[in-house]
Amino acid sequence: MNPFKFGTIVEDDFFTDRKSESEVLKQKLDSENHIVIIGPRRFGKSSLVQKVVTEIGRPYIRIDLQYVLSVTEFAAQILKSVFKLYPYEKIKHQLSHFRIVPTISTNAVTGALDVSFQSGGGSTILLEDAIATLEKVSTEKNRLIVILDEFQEVTKIQKGFDKQLRALIQQQKGLNYILLGSQESMMEDIFEKKKSPFYHFGQIMRLQKIPYADFAEYIKKRLPKCNDNEQDCITNKILDITQCHPYYTQQLSSQVWELMNYQKITDNVVELAIEQLTNMHDLDFERLWISMNHTNREILRQIALSQNPLQNREKPTSTSFSAIKRLMRDGYIIYVDKYEIEDPFFAKWIINKEL
Repeated sequence: MNPFKFGTIVEDDFFTDRKSESEVLKQKLDSENHIVIIGPRRFGKSSLVQKVVTEIGRPYIRIDLQYVLSVTEFAAQILKSVFKLYPYEKIKHQLSHFRIVPTISTNAVTGALDVSFQSGGGSTILLEDAIATLEKVSTEKNRLIVILDEFQEVTKIQKGFDKQLRALIQQQKGLNYILLGSQESMMEDIFEKKKSPFYHFGQIMRLQKIPYADFAEYIKKRLPKCNDNEQDCITNKILDITQCHPYYTQQLSSQVWELMNYQKITDNVVELAIEQLTNMHDLDFERLWISMNHTNREILRQIALSQNPLQNREKPTSTSFSAIKRLMRDGYIIYVDKYEIEDPFFAKWIINKEL
């Protein structure tokens, strides 16, 4: 079986390194402190948290705020997550304390319990009762961990929702919150601006790339057997292209593994894998490129060609900086020591169009 995995939460033998981050996270979860993890998209934040909570064996719920459109829906997702952890019979008495009684039904396809509330109910009341349930099901022996992914979306769900949520969370005891976010500037506004309700809410962890040497060892152990020089060369080429980005390193390594394992290719195997992945997404990249304005295209082109976009003499620095900020907010650019295009295959596509 292909030993490289991407696109979903990476667990068990597929997980790479993050030893120091794992230990720090475990230590923080051994108290009642809360944790904020910031890192670009697909850097492995969710996989890291999943690994740690699985290892420590405590109950947890996970809600992705990207898919929450209202406070009512957030309250319903909390209850659905609780029902996955605890038998309905064990916690049904909790529902009797809800001021707006939820409707519980069984999904005919999955067999899981669905939760909904009648429209017109007070969202503040629903939020208060749902959050209170988390503290009630948490015990001293098995403290609940609440994971809220893409937390920067908290400001978009409903005006004042962030203030309500912080006011309720800060009163709770006996559980931990882990808040994950991929849009760095928005997360910094939420947790580091004094006027924000979540100012200094918890310890901030900034997830960096996996160290080159650690990733190289991980790849070499999993590539099909060949001589040491070839294995080193292939590994180094993979990491030179992906710049140790966790998701794209796994993706490119997976494609290389398939070519080596099934087609027995070793000569120029990395170049062939890159070509295949770039061609695979050609239509998506073209649509994305067409949707962008001229300034954004110019910024991306310069970064793809390893140029500093802030040194462009044809445009004012303020214009370039504003464009970079937008592209970073939308996830097309990341900054780790220097500006990089988040997707190295998109960068390769741009370069190919230049030739």
